[in-house]
Amino acid sequence: MTRWKIRPLLTLAGVLATFMTAAATDQGSHDDGGMLGFAPANATAQQSLEQRFDAQLDPADQRSWLKQMSSEPNQVGSPHDKANAEFMLAKFREWGWDAHIETFSVLYPTPKKVALELLGPHPYTAVLKEPAVASDATSGAEGALPPYNVYGGDGDVTAALVYANYGMPDDYKELARRGIDVRGKIVITRYGGGWRGLKPKLAQEHGAVGCLIYSDPHDDGYAQGDTYPQGGWRPAQGVQRGSVADMQQYPGDPLTPGIGSTPGAKRLALKDAKTILKIPVLPISYADATPLLQSLTGPVAPAGWRGSLPFAYHVGPSTAKAHLTVLSDWGQKPVYDVIATLKGSTEPDLWIVRGNHHDGWVFGAWDPLAGNVALMAEAKAIGGLVKQGWRPQRTLVYASWDGEEPGLLGSTEWAETHAAELQQKAVLYLNSDTNGRGFLDAGGSHSLQHLVNQVAAGVTDPETHASVRERMRAHMLVDGYGKDAKPEAKANAKLAAAGGDVPIEALGSGSDYSAFLEHLGIASLDLGFSGEDDDGGIYHSRYDSFDHYVRFGDPTFEYGVALSKVAGHIVLRTADANVLPLRFGDFSSTLDRYVGELHKLVDDTRKATEQQHQLLDLHAFTLDADPTRPLAPPARDSDVPAINLAPLDQAAKQLKQSAQAFQAAYARRASTGFDMPAPQQQQLNQLMGSLEQALTDPAGLPGRAWFKHFIYAPGMLTGYGVKTVPGVREAIEARRWDEANHYAVLTAKVLDRYRTQLDQLTALLNR
Repeated sequence: MTRWKIRPLLTLAGVLATFMTAAATDQGSHDDGGMLGFAPANATAQQSLEQRFDAQLDPADQRSWLKQMSSEPNQVGSPHDKANAEFMLAKFREWGWDAHIETFSVLYPTPKKVALELLGPHPYTAVLKEPAVASDATSGAEGALPPYNVYGGDGDVTAALVYANYGMPDDYKELARRGIDVRGKIVITRYGGGWRGLKPKLAQEHGAVGCLIYSDPHDDGYAQGDTYPQGGWRPAQGVQRGSVADMQQYPGDPLTPGIGSTPGAKRLALKDAKTILKIPVLPISYADATPLLQSLTGPVAPAGWRGSLPFAYHVGPSTAKAHLTVLSDWGQKPVYDVIATLKGSTEPDLWIVRGNHHDGWVFGAWDPLAGNVALMAEAKAIGGLVKQGWRPQRTLVYASWDGEEPGLLGSTEWAETHAAELQQKAVLYLNSDTNGRGFLDAGGSHSLQHLVNQVAAGVTDPETHASVRERMRAHMLVDGYGKDAKPEAKANAKLAAAGGDVPIEALGSGSDYSAFLEHLGIASLDLGFSGEDDDGGIYHSRYDSFDHYVRFGDPTFEYGVALSKVAGHIVLRTADANVLPLRFGDFSSTLDRYVGELHKLVDDTRKATEQQHQLLDLHAFTLDADPTRPLAPPARDSDVPAINLAPLDQAAKQLKQSAQAFQAAYARRASTGFDMPAPQQQQLNQLMGSLEQALTDPAGLPGRAWFKHFIYAPGMLTGYGVKTVPGVREAIEARRWDEANHYAVLTAKVLDRYRTQLDQLTALLNR
């Protein structure tokens, strides 16, 4: 969102922040009254430690590191990608960490030839190149790969074009109603409306022979603000690169699902890799898309399909054909994970893992290096604390991943390789990725929600000087009470307005937490600031550069420091708390909300089906009277049978009782300063740190066994977007009624296992 759009909201946000600060102060009397997980004396010492940590954070460091690391193309396999890994390795060692580079060999196709031309009476050859910008020092640098979509298929095809809007399932239904078939055609879609990888996947499933994805200025170009270099938004020849691997099946190396890409690993044959598409896919700019879209005939596109290019949008097909060529080198490339460890003093076998990736699509200043330099600043400050005589009680593992952009390669391969040890030792994975300026975005395991809130309440927002938490609250209220607010935003605003903790989001996919949370069941968080930077328009393009970031991202790097404070304080508290700072009642309360949403989904689906049947009956009557009616009716949905959510209701009810019993036992222990024998405390922390794993099932989710978490997963048709209680929710949405009933029972059993382990924790506290 551009700054000029958000400014009118900031006045309201400021008023709300002031009001809600008072409300939160009132709420404090109902809180646990102290720093979560700490005895009072230790909490005082912890605050002093965090102040010493903060004093060592220098925005000049982050600026210098960002400039160096984004100075050359930084994609997987590039010389600068390796140089950046070696640079960080030297820095970690300089700061006192035990560091090494762990290398994996992964399938990483790179383009040998990409070409696109429009044939016919008005021929056009696509430029497929982003020109240099005079005011951007790196924009003309050599060594960058051309714009392409990794893990699309090879092909050389010539066919008519059809415009499919965002290329999502409802768009294909709309084409079918108009009698337009994409079989044998090249589909052209625009970015937005859903994850990019779904666009060619759905095109392939509908019989298309190729797919083009362009960036419409309506979504991230001149309709949003001035284009680069005058402003931050996407210029006419800007192109969004990206992966189109079917990561809803599994992320990581397509040839080694579930195992690390180590030298002796058994690899699939290329033809057997489920995540690689079969048709050629190519991303293009809106300058290159313009003559293609102008060639389309057929009906005028529906109102919601029309972008901001200066002509009428038609759906096609085109009378002229397009010729698309994508040929790739399907070889192996190394990815370099930088792993730095600081061994714990009293509980070394409990790990806090902190990660951010360092590879970019070109220079990657905003995505990901703005987040990566914040991680580096934390590591430097922690090293300074060690030099002052401090040592963490639990082991810290700081990781800078490679290969995230093609498909979470570095983090997934590392997590799969070390899966057994991680499930035994890791109690938290804390992720960041991009970082801009504005509002803290926080998502993750809801047992960590209170920790995030306590930390955010103690960090000052650089712009407003309110706390980061109260600025989060104000933003959530403004979003939730807008006239076009989505149901989830309204629900979050209602929770935020209560004056207690600000709710954190559930995580889907799209960054390096996926293997830790959804495959291994390790409690995870994802953090970053956004909302007031103008970086979205240069996403995955050549213009994601240092010069762009210091103008339109975080010019002072104050929000880089703020991210280091929030993430660093979470790491330090998890490392040194007497008892791990987890609060399981927050998960139970959130689960109640998710189960309620499932009931509403069933009711809404039943009502929508009944309404559709009534309309179709009316439509059939009018068709008899007017057989020339141009639009065909949609297919008739099946009736909604009884969906039995009672097992989930019962499991959620019993979990709430167990969570309340745990909290009471925890409060009693906290009142004594967590006075208990060291072996008992260590056993308690071990069990608490592994409790998230009880929310997984070895068999995984239907049709995608890699995803084992039964509460959080990316949606099969949402890409990065989360589906909570996914086995049940997606079955209802897809109208697979037997599967919905089956997974209601299976999910309830998972929750019962979680509750049983929570009861064991309560008994241990009461011992």
